[in-house]
Amino acid sequence: MARKLLKVKPITISQVAAILRSLGEENLDQFQHRTLDYASKFSKISPEASEKLLDELVKEAGLDEEIAVQIVNCMPKGIEELRVFLASGRRIVETSKLEMILSLLDKYRGEE
Repeated sequence: MARKLLKVKPITISQVAAILRSLGEENLDQFQHRTLDYASKFSKISPEASEKLLDELVKEAGLDEEIAVQIVNCMPKGIEELRVFLASGRRIVETSKLEMILSLLDKYRGEE
């Protein structure tokens, strides 16, 4: 039976962990177990919070979804750390926008 790919969507590490847990650990192969272990250790916030934060970063900050996923995965704490994710070409991101993004991250940081 051939499988058909319906959609490609970037997801956060915490969402990966939630998906794998939902499959049941007894049903996972060796690679999936290692992936779950990694995702559990390196998740910064809950899957629910990461979904809300992603939505806010895309809608309010105007970020590309793939960049927003990387930011949520790493949860940078300062402007210089955040600039790494947004440094594409010679485009300069205003400090006020970076501060707004950090304030969104701080809103969810208690979930760490």
